Amino acid sequence: MAQTTNDIKNGSVLNLDGQLWTVIKFQHVKPGKGPAFVRTTIKNVLSGKIVDKTFNAGMKIQFETVDNRTLQYSYEDGDNFVFMDMESYDQIMIPRDLVDSKFLLEGTDCIVSFHDGTPLSVELPASVVLTVTHTEPGLQGNRSNAGTKPATVETGAEVQVPLFINEGEKIKVDTRDGSYLGREN
Repeated sequence: MAQTTNDIKNGSVLNLDGQLWTVIKFQHVKPGKGPAFVRTTIKNVLSGKIVDKTFNAGMKIQFETVDNRTLQYSYEDGDNFVFMDMESYDQIMIPRDLVDSKFLLEGTDCIVSFHDGTPLSVELPASVVLTVTHTEPGLQGNRSNAGTKPATVETGAEVQVPLFINEGEKIKVDTRDGSYLGREN
C-alpha cells in the first residue's frame, strides 16, 4: 500500500531527496477555493535544520521506519559515547556529534533513534537533576525573583540559577534549553 501526504503524523520520518526528515507538526488545510494541501514543519534528522514545507494532499511520499530504543549512557570512549541496551546488555557506540553531552550523566536513560541499524539521534530526558559544583555564595534573604547568577553543575555545564542556590545543592535543569527548573531534595 502506497503512503501519501494524508498519512503524515507528528513524529513521522520522511525520505525527501535521499535525506531523512522528522515531522514536528503538520496541518491539513482545505481552502474554500483550490485543492487541499498539507502544511508541515520538518526537522532534518542529521543536521537538525528546521524547515516549513507544503505538500499537495494525496501526493505519494516515502515514509521511513525509525527504531526508537531506550538506552542507558555508560561512559565516554574517545570520539564515541557508549550506551547499553538494558534488555540485551549490548554496548552500542554512538558518535560524539550525535550526543548533546552538556547534561549527560552516567546511568541516564536516553531515547536513541536508529535507521537501518545506524544511530540517527540521541534524545535526553526533558529534565535532569544535577549537583551544583561551583557558584558564588548565596545571600540570606534573596528571593527567586531577585535575579540570577551562573552556576557550574557536575557535568561542567553552566546554568543560570537564583541567588539563593549554593554549592552542593541539587537542582533540576531543562535539557532542551538549559534553564533552571527548581531545587531537588
